[in-house]
Amino acid sequence: MMKTRFLALAAALTLAGPAFAEGDAAKGESDFKKCKACHMIVADDGTEIQKGGKTGPNLYGVIGRAVGSTDFKYGDSIKALGETGLVWDEAELAAYITDPKAWLQDKSGDAAAKSKMTFKLTKGQEDMAAYLASVTAQ
Repeated sequence: MMKTRFLALAAALTLAGPAFAEGDAAKGESDFKKCKACHMIVADDGTEIQKGGKTGPNLYGVIGRAVGSTDFKYGDSIKALGETGLVWDEAELAAYITDPKAWLQDKSGDAAAKSKMTFKLTKGQEDMAAYLASVTAQ
């Protein structure tokens, strides 16, 4: 009886697990104000979705795009990762914005790798990734 309850609870938690991992795009959109100093979101047709700075790459369509593959002047380490075929997905982007330098060092295997992005998002990473996934070519 106890074993059956445990297995049922474990199964329920396993099925509920992904809901906790998914972000809230509306919260991410609200939090994008933290990113505007360096980033903008401008669609391919020139429509401004979010006005912002140009010291970082345009984040329109970042989810599904090869890492370091836009016309932005990326550092060598992140460009090299993109050349391996690594593509931004929500999980990778959430990990990156948590600590860009640590992510880059881990992914590249180069302890000296540096990211031009020095800002770390300490909460809401999944929300930001969900928002950025929502602003892409349909």
